[in-house]
Amino acid sequence: MEFDVIKGDIAAQSANALVNAAGTSLRMGSGVAGALRRGAGPEINEKAIAKGPIDLGEVAVTDAYDLEAEYVVHAAAMPHDGDGKATAESIRDATRNSLERADDLDCQSLVIPALGCGVAGFDLAEGAEIIAREIQAYEPTTLEDVRFIAYDEGEFETIRRVARRLRG
Repeated sequence: MEFDVIKGDIAAQSANALVNAAGTSLRMGSGVAGALRRGAGPEINEKAIAKGPIDLGEVAVTDAYDLEAEYVVHAAAMPHDGDGKATAESIRDATRNSLERADDLDCQSLVIPALGCGVAGFDLAEGAEIIAREIQAYEPTTLEDVRFIAYDEGEFETIRRVARRLRG
């Protein structure tokens, strides 16, 4: 499976599935969720909320609507509506469950952000290491291309540095 670190707007990516950094309520507010909501259209938020709440670390799937993807995997790395904090365990579980769900949906490509490292307050370098380790350890059935996306240059440099160190 290919694993790359890229920089850009997740809502502008083309892939079979895009991962949303969600809270357990699945309400799509700001950050990654807001970008995906704006790109997909208002129906995605309604459909996501209808599938919630979900347990911390779990995922739910909706159509991607107006995005260049088939699915959005809503990964609950933080509690509630974004007012709680992410943990190493919630990030690990949300990442693993996102990869597994993409495989269950026969996806070949997936774009995943730094789950839990925005409004959920988890340290970016530590969160990036957890996510990168989960991606590297995952044994896919259909996934061939996983892209770990950063929104800005500082985030990109941190994630890229962590990924390079883990690759050896």
